[in-house]
Amino acid sequence: MSKTPRKIIIDTDPGQDDAAALFLALGSPIELDLLGVTTVAGNVPLPLTSKNARIVCEWANAADTKVFAGCDTPMKRPLVTAEHVHGKTGLDGPDLLPDPKMALQDQHAVDFIIDTLRREPAGTVTLCTLGPLTNIGTAFQNAPDIIERVQEIVMMGGAYFEVGNITPAAEFNIYVDPEAADIVFKSGIRIVMMPLDVTHKALTTKPRIQAMRDLGTPAGIAMAEMLDFFERFDIEKYGSEGGPLHDPCTIAYLLKPDLFQGRLVNVMIETQSDLTLGMTVADYWGVTDRAPNAMFMTEIDADAFFTLLLERLARL
Repeated sequence: MSKTPRKIIIDTDPGQDDAAALFLALGSPIELDLLGVTTVAGNVPLPLTSKNARIVCEWANAADTKVFAGCDTPMKRPLVTAEHVHGKTGLDGPDLLPDPKMALQDQHAVDFIIDTLRREPAGTVTLCTLGPLTNIGTAFQNAPDIIERVQEIVMMGGAYFEVGNITPAAEFNIYVDPEAADIVFKSGIRIVMMPLDVTHKALTTKPRIQAMRDLGTPAGIAMAEMLDFFERFDIEKYGSEGGPLHDPCTIAYLLKPDLFQGRLVNVMIETQSDLTLGMTVADYWGVTDRAPNAMFMTEIDADAFFTLLLERLARL
């Protein structure tokens, strides 16, 4: 008997690695029912993340995907972006980015999230977050009744042993909107967290990128070109053999959770300190009596992860 595909909303700020996550989801329709893509300001400002999400859907032959633009600034802070990593478009790499033909949906992303969670049976929709948590935090603040209706949140964000990538203490997605992250981590929803501790083990080596290019499809070629650009920053920064592919870890977990290992711990978000703002303080060794609230992933089968990504890219 075939399983019903899992209903998901992808909340994203594309970003080359966000593109890889969208490709992975769009190439997996048997397992995943993508109800909509919601965009948020993060890697680049909202007009670009909303444009980029549609470009990626069109590369994937998925122009019927519904894309909703969301919050253009964090809940309480000025926006911090990451053009120094992703380039001025957010999807730098290909020589020329096409203008998307798809239209944005009229509804605001936050309203779409609220309406969808109220409409679908409780406990059947997973929120998969690839960027700052502004849309999710705002939805929970505006409509607290939806919180108990969420099946699970699977997020890329945070770090502990790998510390920070935007400040010495903080990972970018959490740092951009720590207040939103604080709301999410205090929500009581089951959270699966893909921090830098695990994503830094999913490296885009040259053979892995070449295999994508060799697919010869619009999605495969675009992905290879984006990763050629994207990895240069991290190779220079970390001295690694390739750049980490953060965001598709979230989708890979939904498809094959056995690729990952982690520990159920308490995670709290620092919102007060200038020095450690946005830090995900993980009680990894259980030294407090705070109840665990997140599955904090630390290990990945990287070869199997890239095999899965290539297999699903080949379907697009």
